[in-house]
Amino acid sequence: MALIVQKYGGTSVGSVERIQAVAQRVYKTVKAGNSLVVVVSAMGKTTDGLVKLANEISPNPNRREMDMLLSTGEQVTIALLSMALQELGQPAISMTGAQVGIVTEAEHSRARILHIETTRLSRHINEGKVVVVAGFQGTSSVGEMEITTLGRGGSDTSAVAIAAALKANFCEIYTDVPGILTTDPRLVAEAQLMDAITCDEMLELASLGAKVLHPRAVEIARNYGVPLVVRSSWTDQPGTWVTSAKPQGRSLINLEIARPVDAVEFDTDQAKVALLRVPDKPGVAARLFGEISRQKVDVDLIIQSVHEGNSNDIAFTVTTPILKRAEAVATAIAPALRSQSNPKSEEAEVMVEHNIAKVSIAGAGMIGRPGVAAKMFATLAEAGVNIQMISTSEVKVSCVVDANQCDRAVSALRTAFEIEAGEQGSRGAGEQGSRGEVAVSFSPLPLRPSAPLPNCPPVRGVALDLNQARLAIRQLPDRPGMAAKLFGLLAQHNISVDMIIQSQRCRVIDGVPRRDIAFTVSRIDGENAKKMLTQIAAELGWGEVVLDSAIAKVSIVGAGMLGQPGVAAKMFEALAQQQINIQMIATSEIKISCVVAQEQGVKALQAIHAAFELAGSEKFVVPA
Repeated sequence: MALIVQKYGGTSVGSVERIQAVAQRVYKTVKAGNSLVVVVSAMGKTTDGLVKLANEISPNPNRREMDMLLSTGEQVTIALLSMALQELGQPAISMTGAQVGIVTEAEHSRARILHIETTRLSRHINEGKVVVVAGFQGTSSVGEMEITTLGRGGSDTSAVAIAAALKANFCEIYTDVPGILTTDPRLVAEAQLMDAITCDEMLELASLGAKVLHPRAVEIARNYGVPLVVRSSWTDQPGTWVTSAKPQGRSLINLEIARPVDAVEFDTDQAKVALLRVPDKPGVAARLFGEISRQKVDVDLIIQSVHEGNSNDIAFTVTTPILKRAEAVATAIAPALRSQSNPKSEEAEVMVEHNIAKVSIAGAGMIGRPGVAAKMFATLAEAGVNIQMISTSEVKVSCVVDANQCDRAVSALRTAFEIEAGEQGSRGAGEQGSRGEVAVSFSPLPLRPSAPLPNCPPVRGVALDLNQARLAIRQLPDRPGMAAKLFGLLAQHNISVDMIIQSQRCRVIDGVPRRDIAFTVSRIDGENAKKMLTQIAAELGWGEVVLDSAIAKVSIVGAGMLGQPGVAAKMFEALAQQQINIQMIATSEIKISCVVAQEQGVKALQAIHAAFELAGSEKFVVPA
């Protein structure tokens, strides 16, 4: 007999008929010999309707009262589903978040779960009842036990947290699609269903806007080793399993706010190649990395900065043994990248830098917590370590630094993030081998490898994010502490940053070396971030702050792309064939992201999905 947590979203319980269908599915699962906890969302568009009512009363409603209002939606659903189960002869009891023992921060509208008191919940399960829980809500542990809500995707978060607290065999997430697809079926009807995906890959896709699972739910599953399966509410298809390595002894206290960084890693076997002043036009990146791929040169990080005039800088890192090949390819292709429209323009300059190291912090959901990356940058600044390149993802933040500063950087990060020294070892089967790199985990927990699942293609999914804006700060002083100050300010204003790119071109102005830095934020944060940074820029001697909200970010995700030299080239070529210009490039071990013009976002997604042959024969239609 298994203990299962099931979660049903608003569409799945959007009418009496659908609630009765859910009851039938739950009843069938119990009759198969399983114990069940069911977490539900509000019916259909109930939450939207409640928000509309509030806005008719007040243009800026009080957050506490909004929590009181919005928490009522799920209470309707739990009562109705419990009644439907009882009509089938199945004992059931409905419970609010407070009754079930979900204790959260005292933070209205976006609380995180601290712990779950499972005594009452376990008693009802042992009595043979199906416990129907209101998702999205809890109660604060401070003061007078205020009702709190968890924010967007809160029911997913509730379900996986309950599964972790109960040590359930697995958690099923029922939704309106048959599982996790290679991309959004509303944009690509031939999106293919995946049988399984790793938690790391799912975290990247979820953070990029894949709405089938919320990143916070995946973080909990990853941290506590909860097996997840995403299935359709309308069929009996097996769905998609989300897999993670089994963790060791992580405390269930401070469940969502526990240490976000599990490990500190480093790699001193790296060198950097940069091409300065390459033309800002479609096809340049495809040509460069196509040739790199043909020469079997495996690159690690790739960045392309914001354009300046009609040119860009592109930089990439490689392992030291293949540096000479990489340098030869870059030097050979540089003259061919001269702007055809202006043959007298300067050739792209090749700049090679030896003796660099990549230092990384690894964990789950770091980008969603604004203070984590900022803390890393501040720690390096305090240690006197200057950052040359930055790579960010949901599971890792990496900085390229001077090799002679690597030990100092690692030691400072280990102290800052309270990572205990551990045994030396590799990063895991999926992250070594082809690059021959050695890393040290300072975590008491084993690193969870991003190893690809057996027989899986290097690219698992393609995502499009149309809700980002890009900010660029010109002429930032190139010295330790600038990134810490910049991203610390954003963290103080609770602004999460996604892509971060430093220009490779350096200018000396009034005796001070300066570089441009660009980053993306949520579009709703764009104007506020620009206003705040413009005010501080004058005080700190920074240059102009430029905001562009008309961008789209298209990304490929796959744990198997590591050690596959042609993956980036194929992505860039797919965009070039559609005459789509790449404005920015940023990569991590399992993700490559490109910023393009907003109006070309959907076309870019479709082109890349086709290039990697991810389409299936079946067409999926999302129910209304």
